[in-house]
Amino acid sequence: MKIDLIDGKGRGVIATKQFSRGEFVVEYHGDLIEITDAKKREALYAQDPSTGCYMYYFQYLSKTYCVDATRETNRLGRLINHSKCGNCQTKLHDIDGVPHLILIASRDIEAGEELLYDYGDRSRASLEAYPWLKH
Repeated sequence: MKIDLIDGKGRGVIATKQFSRGEFVVEYHGDLIEITDAKKREALYAQDPSTGCYMYYFQYLSKTYCVDATRETNRLGRLINHSKCGNCQTKLHDIDGVPHLILIASRDIEAGEELLYDYGDRSRASLEAYPWLKH
């Protein structure tokens, strides 16, 4: 996989090999934190829009967690862009009792395709702030 500049989106991730439907693509990696800490971080990030916000909330064993991938790293999962018709989907994967978010191919993906998944956020506030979530 490689990072590329995508018109109208900024950075994105391009497949450099073929992926078969159901195949592991990449982990959405970052700090695993509970919702109270996540909300505090999100408020801090909102004070500086240039920081961006790469937070993925999910339920695991009746608790809400977040993977905060906002900090710049060499991990590629955080740079996969949104599409309602994506070619990847997230899946919760338990490793020794610790949840990990992984992206798997939701269909066969050819080398050269941009990797995309549906962020799933349809809230009014998010759609107003990020109109690209509609697509």
